[in-house]
Amino acid sequence: MIPAPMTASASRIWVDADACPGVIKEILFRAAERAQVEMTLVANQWLRTPSSRFIRALQVAGGFDAADHEIVDRLAAGDLVVTQDIPLAARVLEKGGIALNPRGELYTANNMAERLSMRNFLEELRGSGVQTGGPAAFHARDRLAFANQLDRWLAQRR
Repeated sequence: MIPAPMTASASRIWVDADACPGVIKEILFRAAERAQVEMTLVANQWLRTPSSRFIRALQVAGGFDAADHEIVDRLAAGDLVVTQDIPLAARVLEKGGIALNPRGELYTANNMAERLSMRNFLEELRGSGVQTGGPAAFHARDRLAFANQLDRWLAQRR
């Protein structure tokens, strides 16, 4: 279950857009319009967004975690952040935000330590030359899980 936003009317959606799948961005675009919620895509490259008073793109300077820092700096408690980046998700939770990955999995205080440990372990393996493979292919069930979690957040926001 998604925690309720602290200030329902002011809650926003932030998207770590550099690695967000296009199909997820499309779901978010439609949801932002339908629910009239402010959404900002943050990336270190120019992004095309639909013409909307609710949807913005913010291009940050290139650099290690520049988009992550910008999201955390602007984030308010109760805001939703869409990201695959586990360290960013941990920072979002620390600040009172809600973190959701594009496969519809919520990052929570209960699962964050395990996810950070696994990420660090896999990073160590890759650093020592072990091929760990990439993420699993993105499926329709991932899209559906994401849309369902997003709908829950939007419903609780009202």
